[in-house]
Amino acid sequence: MDRADWGWPSTPRAADFFRSGGIAHETLENEERLIERVVDWLGKGRVIGWAQGAAEWGPRALGHRSILADPGRAGMKDTVNIKIKYREPFRPFAPSVPVERAADFVDFPDVERLLPPRFMLMVAPVRPEKRAVIPAVTHVDGSCRLQTVSPDVDPLYHRLLTRFGERAGAPVLLNTSFNLRGAHRQRPRKRPSDVFGLRHGRPRGRTPLGPETRID
Repeated sequence: MDRADWGWPSTPRAADFFRSGGIAHETLENEERLIERVVDWLGKGRVIGWAQGAAEWGPRALGHRSILADPGRAGMKDTVNIKIKYREPFRPFAPSVPVERAADFVDFPDVERLLPPRFMLMVAPVRPEKRAVIPAVTHVDGSCRLQTVSPDVDPLYHRLLTRFGERAGAPVLLNTSFNLRGAHRQRPRKRPSDVFGLRHGRPRGRTPLGPETRID
């Protein structure tokens, strides 16, 4: 198995949810426009709620029901931990990186061939020269819990990473789940109503749910 997106789809349920709730939103005309908009928000330091395609099964958010942010901002780890996840500031976050670029950021033999990092299930040392480039996803011991993203398995998320890299210089995003502290007591964030309910009232900025983008 090389993928985990076997759960609830975000569309067309997202459009129905927004319309039925009278929630202000913008429908973007295509995926390229969506990527452009999200890269712009990330580049400005916004934290994004990203819900695209079918939800993941398993213990990790892999770019289908994720909170995303720029890992090049050293203060971003504290921002997401304290203001959004409501947990201790030392907690680490995972970097998502295109599989073909993983070896540029971590020192692990044949990392691009391995399956565990496809599911964010492997810890690897960040290359010393890259630790200052992605400080928000580098743990105090210089390691990270890596997620590699394949263009064959998740083309939209892979394109987002690549496009963000063209703007920021590193095709890496901080990726964490929509669950808050005490997530073992919460149901998984699968449906648009779950995602929006967690988003509402928190400083997350913008929440793309499929092509329907919530505008604050």
